[in-house]
Amino acid sequence: MGAKDLARKVGAPLRPLYRRAGMEPGFLVIGTKRGGSTSCYEWIAQHPQVAPCRTGKGTHYFDVNYTRGEAWFRSGFPAQRDPWRITGEGSPYYMFHPLAVERIAATLPEVRLIAVLRDPVERAWSHYKYEVSRGHETLGFAEALDAEPERLRGEEDRLRADPAYVSEAHRYHTYLQRGHYAEQLQRVYAHVDPERVLVLRSEELFADPHEQLARVWAFLGLDRVDLEGLRAHKAAAEVSSVPEDQAARLAAYYAPHNAALLELTGVDVSAPV
Repeated sequence: MGAKDLARKVGAPLRPLYRRAGMEPGFLVIGTKRGGSTSCYEWIAQHPQVAPCRTGKGTHYFDVNYTRGEAWFRSGFPAQRDPWRITGEGSPYYMFHPLAVERIAATLPEVRLIAVLRDPVERAWSHYKYEVSRGHETLGFAEALDAEPERLRGEEDRLRADPAYVSEAHRYHTYLQRGHYAEQLQRVYAHVDPERVLVLRSEELFADPHEQLARVWAFLGLDRVDLEGLRAHKAAAEVSSVPEDQAARLAAYYAPHNAALLELTGVDVSAPV
């Protein structure tokens, strides 16, 4: 009996395996969007003991590609060879998607997670400008902030109810909610031991990348290396230009959220570097 006949007999879907499954991912960079997660992952991938993901920064498996199946996900990582000790990927949507961390914990029970958090005021403005540049946003900044609650109404419930559902509003227009870091990390800690979660502050990462990466190497069990020619990607190179009135509005909005994060993790995203 051929593979297709067997699949029809047992009613199993046929999912092509593009490559054999490789190393078990040992780390994920889980967020935040426009917080420096791209730079963080790219720098980690430069460590000689880290095997890079075959698809670049990551697969987006645990958020928007979950229906592709675990075999598809695992095919995105290379086979073990020296000197590699660990492999992993990153998605800034993993920390925010309502089901991603639960899926991660079920699939990779020993994985280590890295969250890179940025001043939420700066992050919201950067996020907004990014979506405007990509054609996902047509409203002004203040209008987009005002529209967020209505845009998101019912979207999290839809994401939970249908694994195949992809919400553009939840992914692209969450300028305010993405900065609720304490809420997101509490959800992470509900599924992953806090000892397997490293929280970095974006501003500190880019002010002194070698010192912060030393924390990453220790966290991942890698030898200490000082990478040369580190170059910031995307959000890290921006110069702030948040409109003053909206900056004041956002600072007041995020004050209780930042206080909750400080109590939870000891990380103060509102303090100057």
